[in-house]
Amino acid sequence: MLKTAEIKNKLRQKYEDENFVLDKSGCRMVEIMNCHFIADQPYILRKPNSDYILKELDWYVSESLNVHDMSPPVPKIWQQIASNDGYINSNYGYMIFNQDNYSQYENALTTMINDLHTRRCIMIYTRPSMHYDYNEDGMSDFTCTNSVQYLYRDGKIHAIVNMRSNDAIFGYNNDYAWQEYVLKRFVEDVRQHYHGAKIEQGNIYWNAASLHVYENHFDLLGENSDRKSI
Repeated sequence: MLKTAEIKNKLRQKYEDENFVLDKSGCRMVEIMNCHFIADQPYILRKPNSDYILKELDWYVSESLNVHDMSPPVPKIWQQIASNDGYINSNYGYMIFNQDNYSQYENALTTMINDLHTRRCIMIYTRPSMHYDYNEDGMSDFTCTNSVQYLYRDGKIHAIVNMRSNDAIFGYNNDYAWQEYVLKRFVEDVRQHYHGAKIEQGNIYWNAASLHVYENHFDLLGENSDRKSI
């Protein structure tokens, strides 16, 4: 299976070939459709902004659905997609920890504890009503992560991430950090119930229906383009 560095090369090749697609606004993108790889690096094209990632993780863990509960300054992208009162759908902590979204984390943990080799250990992030919820009260937030499944194989718990849409610059960096955090926490929680068993943290397998780079980031598709996020 491909790894992160190979995905970087595929995006660069599409750019060099001028193989563009258009998004809803008419902006050009390079896109890998049905993209799947082992996410072995925390970024594809631009180095992560660790300060921002920690801020977003704290907000996710708070389970708040309002961007104004994030420590300031609130990033422009969250302000743009929020409702008139600052509400959004995609606080991932809310989606997996909160009982109002059916306690996805707890259900997945119980499932694996009861059967270590289960194929039913899944956290579902989005919901059927998202087709209507995404634009409520001025919002524009159709959740990007569909689900994450966890499999225990050969002494390791692996995460299989399924994305509806994934920006390869900001989106991947921040989503990877979240999935790494959840996988580490999940492995530790499962391990507590299997004293003496070999249970280690495995791979994160990344599946994106659309992995893309927007036109305003085409400069990052050059050969010497690794930068820190802002």
